[in-house]
Amino acid sequence: MPHDLILLVDDEPHIIELASLYLKQDGFRVISAGDGLAALERVAQDNPALMVLDLMLPRLDGWEVCKRVRAESDLPILMLTARDDDIDKIVGLELGADDYLTKPFNPRELVARIKAILRRAEPRRPREGEAPLRAGNLTIDPARREARVAGRLVDLRAKEFDLLLALVENRGLVLSREKLLDLVWGFDFYGQTRTVDVHIAHLRAKLAGCTAEIETVWGVGYKLSAD
Repeated sequence: MPHDLILLVDDEPHIIELASLYLKQDGFRVISAGDGLAALERVAQDNPALMVLDLMLPRLDGWEVCKRVRAESDLPILMLTARDDDIDKIVGLELGADDYLTKPFNPRELVARIKAILRRAEPRRPREGEAPLRAGNLTIDPARREARVAGRLVDLRAKEFDLLLALVENRGLVLSREKLLDLVWGFDFYGQTRTVDVHIAHLRAKLAGCTAEIETVWGVGYKLSAD
């Protein structure tokens, strides 16, 4: 984590300056962009470890930047919003942001959240020698980190795979959103449990044709069932 490259995207120079100061003091390397298009160029050229992304940007807003980046990669994204508005947060999470922070923010909290996201972004280590798990026509291979539906390879992001694996390993058991956050994202997750709902929705879409079903247990969480 020390020396990781952080991309700060904001059109307010004082925010870039303040965030850079605290990140550099903690050993991070920092680059910046002042608008959405420049942010996309920086992502392509510099391959940062994480992007801190303001929503209100010139040329291309933060929502569109997040959408385009997420279509190409799993780059961790921390969104900044000027309003403490649930709509902003939910839309950001649905587009693939990993967490959000409301302006004005404490720069120490920004650094802490960046560290937490980077820890969570590390995929689980492959489990060598562990046999694939099956539920209906779903096969999930922890060693290869592959999931297949009726033999078809399913394209899953790292956290989608980890979430599906947690559900399969606990097949038939109801797991609360908080428990899934603990299993998949870790104790230090700052975001709302809404991010679990977003990832479940993505999984359901990608598992089309699967006879194993991710069921919603209203007021509690989710469980995976299969005949």
